[in-house]
Amino acid sequence: MMPRNELRLLPWSGPDGKPCYLSTDDSGGYISRLADNIEAVQLGMATDLVEQVTAVLGDRDAGPEDLHRMLTELTGALRDVLRVATSRGHLLAASNPGQGRS
Repeated sequence: MMPRNELRLLPWSGPDGKPCYLSTDDSGGYISRLADNIEAVQLGMATDLVEQVTAVLGDRDAGPEDLHRMLTELTGALRDVLRVATSRGHLLAASNPGQGRS
């Protein structure tokens, strides 16, 4: 359960690429579940992309276009994964206040 004053970073951007946040204490609400599902899809796509990049890097016939496309896709996937990690890190910190502090 999220404290009332904690905002959840959502896995999509708003207008002009600005981050979107959700303020709710209902982690089972529609938007929370939608965000969870999108995060799961993003992480799965990143996993698949790592396998594809590994294959392209092992292909001696891969040209600069192939490598450029893979780096472009990998950059987008890394951006998504970092957003998920940031969001989940904030959720963990909010649900365990004082945890990890000396």
